[in-house]
Amino acid sequence: MLASELVVILAAAVLLCTLAARRTKLPAPVLLLVCGIALGFIPALAQVELPPEAVLFLFLPALLFRESITTSLREIRSNQRGIVLMGTALVVVTAWAVAVAAHALGLPWGPAWVLGAAIAPTDATAVGALASVLPHRYVTLLRAESLINDGTALVIYGVAVGITAGTEQLNTLEVSGLFLLAYAGGIAAGLLTAWVSFRVRRWVQDPLLGNVVTILTPFTAFVLAEVINASGVLAVVVVGLAMSQAGPRIIRADTRQQGQAFWSLTTFLLNGALFVLVGLELPRAVSELPGRQLAQGLFLVTVVTAVIVAVRLLYLFVDAYVFRLLDRRERQLKRPVNNRTRVVSGMAGFRGAVSLAAALATPQYTASGEPFPYRDLIIFVATGVIILTLVIQAPLLPVIARWARMPLDAARRKEEQQLAETSAVRTALEALPQVAAELGTDTVVADEVRSEYERRLATLNALQGDARGNDDGARHLARAAQYRDLGLALLALKRNTVIRLRDERRIDDAVLLRVQAVLDVEELRLASRRNPGDDDGGAR
Repeated sequence: MLASELVVILAAAVLLCTLAARRTKLPAPVLLLVCGIALGFIPALAQVELPPEAVLFLFLPALLFRESITTSLREIRSNQRGIVLMGTALVVVTAWAVAVAAHALGLPWGPAWVLGAAIAPTDATAVGALASVLPHRYVTLLRAESLINDGTALVIYGVAVGITAGTEQLNTLEVSGLFLLAYAGGIAAGLLTAWVSFRVRRWVQDPLLGNVVTILTPFTAFVLAEVINASGVLAVVVVGLAMSQAGPRIIRADTRQQGQAFWSLTTFLLNGALFVLVGLELPRAVSELPGRQLAQGLFLVTVVTAVIVAVRLLYLFVDAYVFRLLDRRERQLKRPVNNRTRVVSGMAGFRGAVSLAAALATPQYTASGEPFPYRDLIIFVATGVIILTLVIQAPLLPVIARWARMPLDAARRKEEQQLAETSAVRTALEALPQVAAELGTDTVVADEVRSEYERRLATLNALQGDARGNDDGARHLARAAQYRDLGLALLALKRNTVIRLRDERRIDDAVLLRVQAVLDVEELRLASRRNPGDDDGGAR
């Protein structure tokens, strides 16, 4: 099948499944997986192979970069102990437990460890689907865990593959060195790439070129880390976090607006296509598995899925109580131990892209030229576990979250947003006389700007007053809504006038596009004030 045809099919599948998910209220990843499995039975699509390099280089850097620049560094810092341990210790324990279970069911130790390492890390892109059912803080912690555990898993995977294939004979010290190189090298590659990216941005002012720099950044970090045999995943995460902190200071508004639109669309399509491709692999994995191993494979999928869920739940409970015993500080003792919340976190350990890529990357032959033992079974089990965790855990998660009575933190986020917006407008109002004097601004213009900012500050104060039942605030919000609606209605008239001039051939299409871009910005600014919680917050 031609690549162009596959692109059209994948995009159409993402579109239709997302629409169906919104109508049926089912998780979109589940529908995308089912769609991929169904497509896998079409003869032409059954021949499609998903190279592991495509997942590791084309999908992961973009998806991980998007996840990392939207992840809260504040939450990571406040929970860094738990995140680091879940990204390292839990991965090792999970890989070991899966290897033990697989060995007990007939796999030699080498292939069993390859399977355990491949299936150990959780998936950052699948975690993104949880944002609507879990508090923002917990989604951030799950994202942070999945962003760093790939490095641990891939080192274990590399060691297991090398020993099984007969290409490596490593002792404990050498394995420790590989872990150190993976983490230290990944962090160094990410920081170096971020530094170069920031330097380039200082003299690239054009929005298009600035976003080319942004697109190159995660892929450069990934390649640089892979060249030195470090963790490319960790390098992308580091450069993404660095960009999230420094970006607001060095990236221009027009560049940022253009980039946000690009990344939102691109990562949406990549994420959806990846789930379809995972489903597409299952019929192929079944067809390539010898008949006598199919029953073993199905049983392994069930057992391994149960093992990774059980190990995760056990770890979360043991971790909480052990550190409560070891850490006797007052802050730790006062921290509530919520077992229901741990059940939710335990059921949120989805598997995805990295596990699939690792399984597919298993070499076909050993150093002696013999077929790699149980390679087809490893791919089948990994694909089955990915699908099973998403198909079963994803629909159950909202139910478990409601059972756990986890409070959504929308109120806290709204308060912080109102604090940021109010503080920004007040600072601007206080500085306005001095700034106007420095710029030589006419008094009439300065007064007009002051009126706009005062109106905006009054709206923000009214939002807080409305939350407390303040009648004056409610009246002001009603007037603000009228202001918004009037502005949108007039914008529609302006837009129709420009389109009519184009239709009458009195202006060129290029002129229409330029004027339309200005009107679009103004419309988005007004329309974003429709819901107070989604206000864009600033006087312009």
